Amino acid sequence: MIPHWKDIVVSPDAPLEEAISRIDASGIQVALVLSADGRLEGMLTDGDIRRAILRGQNLRTPTKEVMNPKPTAVLALTPREEMLALMRRQVFHHLPLIDESGRVVGLATLDEFIGAVERPNWVVLMAGGLGTRLHPLTEDCPKPLLSVGGKPILETILQSFAEQGFKHIFLSVNYKAEMIRNYFGTGEKWGVQVHYLHEGSRLGTAGALSLLPQAPTTPLIVMNGDLLTRANFDGLLKFHAEHGAAATMAVREYDFQVPYGVVNLDKHRITSIEEKPVHRFFVNAGIYVLSPDVLGRLPAKSFFDMPTLFEQLIGARETTVAYPLREYWLDVGRLEEYERAQREWSGGDND
Repeated sequence: MIPHWKDIVVSPDAPLEEAISRIDASGIQVALVLSADGRLEGMLTDGDIRRAILRGQNLRTPTKEVMNPKPTAVLALTPREEMLALMRRQVFHHLPLIDESGRVVGLATLDEFIGAVERPNWVVLMAGGLGTRLHPLTEDCPKPLLSVGGKPILETILQSFAEQGFKHIFLSVNYKAEMIRNYFGTGEKWGVQVHYLHEGSRLGTAGALSLLPQAPTTPLIVMNGDLLTRANFDGLLKFHAEHGAAATMAVREYDFQVPYGVVNLDKHRITSIEEKPVHRFFVNAGIYVLSPDVLGRLPAKSFFDMPTLFEQLIGARETTVAYPLREYWLDVGRLEEYERAQREWSGGDND
């Protein structure tokens, strides 16, 4: 049982912002929504929050409008074996514990029962780009080896995956590939197995996957090798599985404010005027999950980018879903972003 479960308790009327703050501070990825007398009103998971973001709900939305109002709970005296069997059968990662009067007295987690788990999923990091927008920095150094916060960007990414239990890492390399090979070797230093996919010519973010030695048996994570993020990759995989997706794309919310009053027309008649409206979009964040059978669609050793793959899947009516990233994320693709990364990542302002 989680000893500090009370730290993730919120009231039904608490704004979503408060629930997110508690979830992020705890690292447990769930909040317990309790009534004033301690009874379970609902549960709020990381996935619930991301779906709310996609629906356009804001941080002031009451938690009760986003939570699952009918969570499964068990008596605290239930044997651990029964709890574990229930969690595995229902694919639960969290199980509220209640007393005989129905008040919450604890929270059991799957990780607590079975310990930290090594993830079987392969990870492919795209590290073969020329980095021309970062010249002159990349004339003698490949972009993934540029240093931010005292270490190469790609090392930060690899460490993040290693810390989250992902041990099978493939690096897709092309430009100055030997420098990357010499730096990471077999990956032993980081407790992972590093393998290399060498692009003889540029193959794109999806085409490089055709170089994998065999088809994976579990969903595959693909990520650009120039991203700094605090993303929770286990949460990404859970979201992919929950939606039965063939492919999942991580997205970022992007707001654009028109600096003028926008005039809406019906032919020549003015119907309304919006003063400096804000338009909200979701943009590709360069992180993907692909189910194994999707890889069969890739042409062998030909240029093929990830947006094209998603367009084909959409055309074939396969399930493709968006996973909104609310954690820190920065694409270090231009000098402005590189300078920003130096300020934020090393300075700690990266929540």
